[in-house]
Amino acid sequence: MLAAVTEGHGAKGTSMRLRTGLVGLVGLAISVFCTVGHARNEGVTADEIRLGASAVLSGPLGPQTVQFGEGSRLMFDAVNAQGGVHGRMIRYTTLDDGFDPQKSVENTRRLLEEDKVFMIYHSTGTAQTAAILPLIKEHRTLLFGPVTGASAFREQLNPLVFHVRASYANEAAKILSQLRHQGIDRVAVLYADDGLGKALLADLKKASEDEKLAFVAELKVDPKQPDFAAAAQATEKARPQAVIVATAGSTFTNYVAAVQATPARPTFYGFSVVSTDGLRRELKDKARGIILAQIMPSLRNTTVPVVAEYLALLRAQSPQAQPSASQFEGFVHARLLVEGLRRTGRNLTTESFIKTMEEAGEISFGRFGVKYSPKSHNGSTYVELAIVDAEGSLRY
Repeated sequence: MLAAVTEGHGAKGTSMRLRTGLVGLVGLAISVFCTVGHARNEGVTADEIRLGASAVLSGPLGPQTVQFGEGSRLMFDAVNAQGGVHGRMIRYTTLDDGFDPQKSVENTRRLLEEDKVFMIYHSTGTAQTAAILPLIKEHRTLLFGPVTGASAFREQLNPLVFHVRASYANEAAKILSQLRHQGIDRVAVLYADDGLGKALLADLKKASEDEKLAFVAELKVDPKQPDFAAAAQATEKARPQAVIVATAGSTFTNYVAAVQATPARPTFYGFSVVSTDGLRRELKDKARGIILAQIMPSLRNTTVPVVAEYLALLRAQSPQAQPSASQFEGFVHARLLVEGLRRTGRNLTTESFIKTMEEAGEISFGRFGVKYSPKSHNGSTYVELAIVDAEGSLRY
C-alpha cells in the first residue's frame, strides 16, 4: 500500500478604516488577475502531484494547524492507497512559518521555485495569505483553501484562488444575529492587534451595524506582549453580558482564564479558528458554555456522508484516535481538492483545474457544499453555532 509522501517542515467609518489596511495589502495583487494567462504547470508528473503550504506549525496556533495537516494527510493517504488520482500519488509538503508573514513568503518561494509544487494548498493565516499573493501572481500558480475567512480576499475575484471555508463575515453575522435575537444588548469585543484580529474586528463591526447592536467596549491585546490581567479588568469594568473574542490559540484561552478570575461572568463567543482541543487542554471544565461559530458539520452527525467518511478512515488508521474539528476541516479541504482533481482528469493543468471547478456546479458532501463560478471562488457559506458542553465537546 502506498502512503502519501509528506514532509513536516462603533461607527461605520471606523469599520471601513479597519478594512483599509488588509484591502490595501491584497488589492494590488488581485487587480492584475483579470485573466489567468500562461500559468506555470509544474508539479504534475507522470506519477505525482506535488502540493505545498507554508503553515503555522509552531507557537500558539501550532497545535491546531498541525491538526489541519493531519486531516489532509488522512485523506491523501487513503487516496494514494487506492492508486492515487488518475494514477498520480499526492505529495504534500508543509513548512513552518511560526505565524511570521515574511517567513511565509520565504517558504512559499521555496515551495514554488525549489520543490516546484503544482499548487499552494491549505496555507494558514490572514496576513500570511496577503503576503504570498504576489508570489501566486508571479508564478501564476493556484492557491487552494487558504485557512483565512478574511473578507478582503473574497470581495474581488482572484481566479487563481479557491476558498473553501465560509468567511469571517458569515461567522460574524451569525454571532451578532444570535445575540440580537436573544435580547443581549451589552456586548464587548476583545481582539488581538494582528492581521487576524483586525480582520475579525472589521467583520464584527459591519455585522454590529447591520444588526444595530453597538459594542459597549472594544478591547485589544498586543499578541507579542499581551497583558491579560489588564484586559480582564477592562472587561469587568465594561460589564458585558457577552464578549466576542476575536483571536485564537493561547491568546483566546489566556484571556478567558483571566476574565474568569474576576467577578465578571460574561458568555464568551468565538470564531471557528478557535480549537476545541486547545480549550479542553487549557481551560478544562471552565471551557463549558463557550459558544463558537463552526464552518463544518458536527462530528456527532454521522448521517452526513463526509463526517462518516472521515470517522471511518480515522478509526481504520487508529482505533484509539480521537476525532478533531480542526483535523476534520483539513480532511474536508483535501476531500474537495481530490474531487476537483478527479473531475479534471488526466490532463491536469492550472487552466483545466480552474475550468473544471468553475463549471462543476454545487459540489456537496451532505450538509456541506461549495459552488464556484467564473464570477466567484468563495466556496462555502455554511455556519452554525455550537456550545462547549461539560465534556469539552461541541453541541450544535
